[in-house]
Amino acid sequence: MLMGLNILQSEGLKFANFELPCARGYNHGMRMLFVTDARSPISSNWIRYFVERGDEIFIASTFECELDFPVKRLEFTPVAFSAVKKRTSAPSSASSRTLGLRTRIRQWLGPLTLPAAARKLRTFIKEVQPDLIHAMRIPYEGMLTASALDGLVTRPSFLVSVWGNDFTLHASSTPLMGYYTRKVMKSVDGLHSDVERDVRLAREWGLGAEKPAFVAPGNGGIKTNIFYPPAEPVKNPVVINPRGVRPYVRNDSFFKALPLVLAKRPETKFLCAGMQNEPQAMGWVREFKIEKAVELLPSFPHEKMGDVFRRAQVVVSPSIHDGTPNTLLEAMACGCFPIAGDLESIREWITPGQNGLLFDANNPQAIANSILLGLEREDLRREAADLNSEIISARAEYGATMKRVAGFYETVIG
Repeated sequence: MLMGLNILQSEGLKFANFELPCARGYNHGMRMLFVTDARSPISSNWIRYFVERGDEIFIASTFECELDFPVKRLEFTPVAFSAVKKRTSAPSSASSRTLGLRTRIRQWLGPLTLPAAARKLRTFIKEVQPDLIHAMRIPYEGMLTASALDGLVTRPSFLVSVWGNDFTLHASSTPLMGYYTRKVMKSVDGLHSDVERDVRLAREWGLGAEKPAFVAPGNGGIKTNIFYPPAEPVKNPVVINPRGVRPYVRNDSFFKALPLVLAKRPETKFLCAGMQNEPQAMGWVREFKIEKAVELLPSFPHEKMGDVFRRAQVVVSPSIHDGTPNTLLEAMACGCFPIAGDLESIREWITPGQNGLLFDANNPQAIANSILLGLEREDLRREAADLNSEIISARAEYGATMKRVAGFYETVIG
């Protein structure tokens, strides 16, 4: 239990620069504009809380989409070439090569689209007159909002969320990305991050010391009616990689590690979510002759992922840029033993050898060694499951977290 308390008292539990108030003042009557990619289940999970609470919700979505919950108004506000995507397209639906190329093009040319997009958003802001604008990522939603607020005589409060690679991957990628990142940090009235590391980086990129910051999972937390452990621990050696196809996830290293695992544990099965029909993943499976051990799964609706995680003993997150991966927390809530790339942000959640393991995501042998240790040590998996249950309850339960978010919104508006 002492070990669990040490983890619960880690840096990730701290809130920066303010005391979280109880919901007060606005009496569930805030008028909020979210600037976001509304296709994202992470954004939807967050926004839905305030819709159900009875607040007035408006959305400026940078990608065309349809919502499965009601809002006052949904406006399509394209930026950084988001208008060329099909309405049905979902985030991270292309191959990793395509995503990498698309990211580089958007980093260089995307900022050039901001002035025109900002004029459209500025008109929307004037019409809506929100109490608060919450941009749910720096590139390009935060950049778009900061640009739209330029020239407004009376402006609403402005909050931005930082996602895992906003600073570590995007901010310094090009001169214009750096310029607009600093512009956002100087313009905002508050910051939401899913790790303490990004609060520190935000200060380095220009966020004033007097500006409040709040640390909470990017999707608002874990819904424990969806993500919970199986009735009985999983007996078979099953490993899940839920990260799908992303340019900052080393799936190449992951697949190279699988034959090394199978050489010692040939009965192991691997589930790879969001990789069905993905050419690179199919190529690796054929190249390493691991067809019988690997199941390439489709992308599941968020509410179905709990059932998928409950099939596995171990979850693997081989990323080289990250904040707090929501899938990692969801898997931990389902009792999976977490192993992940050794990043500063991940260490806010995982203490190696206690409630998970960390590895060099560029090294297939290191990944294989961690998987094998996780599979072989039933005692370690059992102890980690107990600790992770405490951690999720204390730091990432959806209802409690979103109540704190509401209090933080009032602090920013105030």
